[in-house]
Amino acid sequence: VQLQACGGGLVQAGDSLRLSCAASARTFRNYDMGWFRQAPGRGQDFLAGISWSDSSTLYADSVKDRFTISRDNAKNAVYLQMNSLKPEDTAVYYCAAKATAFGLGSLTSGGMDYWGKGTQVTVSS
Repeated sequence: VQLQACGGGLVQAGDSLRLSCAASARTFRNYDMGWFRQAPGRGQDFLAGISWSDSSTLYADSVKDRFTISRDNAKNAVYLQMNSLKPEDTAVYYCAAKATAFGLGSLTSGGMDYWGKGTQVTVSS
């Protein structure tokens, strides 16, 4: 089972960035997908989730007007489009998977089944 996030980098405040996460078919099918981040000195924060069944989405209040999660089931991939980036968005970003049986809302409390390696996003002011 593998999840691999990529697309991070160094950008300036106000820029956009798109993160991608590739998953094995076993991980992707019947799994809701989520994006989390961890800033220095902080725990992992839930950002966004998307369901397997109908691609319903759920966002943290801190990013819901700037970030968009999407998935391509044919490519076993999930994406996070990040717009209007701020220095406080600087963190390591992770994608993760959780069995859809638990419900999309459960992603906000973590308990994910699988985690990918993170990708660093740095936003300069």
